[in-house]
Amino acid sequence: MSTDPRYLAMDLLRFTTAGSVDDGKSTLIGRLLYDSKAIFEDQLEAIERATEQRGEDHLNLSLLTDGLRAEREQGITIDVAYRYFATPRRKFIIADTPGHIQYTRNMVTGASTANLAIVLVDARKGVVEQTCRHSFIAALLRIQHLVVAVNKMDLVDWSEDRFNEIVRQYKDFASRLEIPDIRFIPISALHGDNVVDGSANMPWYRGGSLLYTLETVYIGSDLNHVDARFPVQTVIRPNRDEHHDFRGFAGRIAGGVFKPGDEVLALPSGRTSRIKSLSGPSGPLTEAFAPMSIVMTLEDEIDISRGDQIARPNNAPQQTQDIEAMVCWFSDKRLQPGGRYLVRHTTREAKCAVKTVRYKVDINTLHRVPGDSDIGMNDIGRVHLRTAVPLFCDTYARNRATGSFILVDEFSHATLAAGMIVGTSAAERPESGLLEMGGL
Repeated sequence: MSTDPRYLAMDLLRFTTAGSVDDGKSTLIGRLLYDSKAIFEDQLEAIERATEQRGEDHLNLSLLTDGLRAEREQGITIDVAYRYFATPRRKFIIADTPGHIQYTRNMVTGASTANLAIVLVDARKGVVEQTCRHSFIAALLRIQHLVVAVNKMDLVDWSEDRFNEIVRQYKDFASRLEIPDIRFIPISALHGDNVVDGSANMPWYRGGSLLYTLETVYIGSDLNHVDARFPVQTVIRPNRDEHHDFRGFAGRIAGGVFKPGDEVLALPSGRTSRIKSLSGPSGPLTEAFAPMSIVMTLEDEIDISRGDQIARPNNAPQQTQDIEAMVCWFSDKRLQPGGRYLVRHTTREAKCAVKTVRYKVDINTLHRVPGDSDIGMNDIGRVHLRTAVPLFCDTYARNRATGSFILVDEFSHATLAAGMIVGTSAAERPESGLLEMGGL
């Protein structure tokens, strides 16, 4: 296996599942783990006992992801359940998110780092409001790959016509979203058809199984390897005789490629220097890429501290105190127009104020609600923030790392919202019509 970080990133796929309540998300993940032999024997025994106690006929694989007892008793998933498994081709991190509308914030949390989203559709019900809602959130979070898994095909007699009808329904809606890679797979999570292995019940489907799709989807181009971005997390000064003059800058690369000898720009000072050395956990590096964690040294003594950013002189991020952003509100403490919060963006923290609430998104219709500034838990809206000090940012569409932030209560330090930067202009946008995914 290659040790090139670009390929190491491709060896790990983060994906999230979403859909309406009882569409079979947890059962699907359980089937993936069960059929790929990723379940320990004691876990399987516990599931068998729990299934017997519930008086169910089939092995209830959904219990693998419904980790809380309260969730099991209610028969729904009410939190984000993370699971890990691997095949010879790739490693996976799964985020199983709730289906209820009141848990929109949980899907945002689970999908924020995902490379791919699986949206489940009940073959009997077709495309419903929750299907559109979760697809919109996936597009808002710039997930590049989406799999529409048409589940419960066994309950519609494995009908090819029904599958094609749902594909048409979804494509009509998805034409308004900016998701470049959408695939459709007919499955039965309960019986395992087209989940890990192919299905003898649907010979008309000639595509790959869900697991094969997850193993082979290409994500190498998802990260931004063009714009060099290195937010500094900490400054390393050993203060030891053997490393008396050492001064390294540690952090995680947010974009681009860095090599020793490259000219770099330090923000906010505006000073330039050249990279003297790069080091990783295994020692010196000849080059470093996103999302590697490294230590960088420079040839010149420049005043750099936590929250500063290192970039290219001819390709610097925007420096701005005015942020236009979409926010998903997490807290039961409602957003206050004019309210003051802390914004945490990459490694930089600053005070900010909400200057304007542009509009709220109607989660059911995905239309804007201009003039509605009442944003509470699970609501999504567009705001204009003014920060006390400049942030070094890109739009979320260009770089998910430098284009995202969280809002924090400055007194309790509770996380209030997740934000996605859509621009730095305070100009108003059109206030009607379905949200355009390109500009929001």
